[in-house]
Amino acid sequence: MIRNNAHKYSISAMCDVLEMSRSTFYYEAVERVAEDDLIEEIRLIFKASRNNYGTRKIKIELEKIGRTVSRRRIGRIMQEQGLVSNYTVAQFKPFKSKVNEAPVKNELDRQFDNQKELAVVVSDLTYVRVDGKWNYVCLFVDLFNREIIGHSAGPNKTADLVHKALASIRGPLDAIQMFPYRPLEVSLKTT
Repeated sequence: MIRNNAHKYSISAMCDVLEMSRSTFYYEAVERVAEDDLIEEIRLIFKASRNNYGTRKIKIELEKIGRTVSRRRIGRIMQEQGLVSNYTVAQFKPFKSKVNEAPVKNELDRQFDNQKELAVVVSDLTYVRVDGKWNYVCLFVDLFNREIIGHSAGPNKTADLVHKALASIRGPLDAIQMFPYRPLEVSLKTT
């Protein structure tokens, strides 16, 4: 009706009379192309990347061959096809005990409140970001008063890092009665 009378009246006036937006008049439905070709292209790109590419890189590769597809659509197709990037999957590496290692007995039994100094000393090795790079920190903590009695830091996680932390402990090391094998979670008191 609007097309037939477009020579007499303006399109915007006719849309106002009919109480419809002009965008509805100008809208042309575009047929969606079958996704079979797109699915196959995504699968080929994914396999060619050795299951590494995610939606961003697949989108870039599709644009190189002249296909414009949104990342959301690529993600939906990948999910439907069961394509999961190697970098998306959590990398869990189980701890395998050595042949000659026996299970360690829980001597401390979570009794962290000891009455004597240097009765139990625990250690932990962790990492922190410093100036955009990872650095490692080795700490020795006396459970008697939760005091850090030895520490060292450096850019590499080496035996030398632990040796420096041990060397920074003031006092005789033979005074330590128990040094548990596994690291313990200890809340440090800051003073």
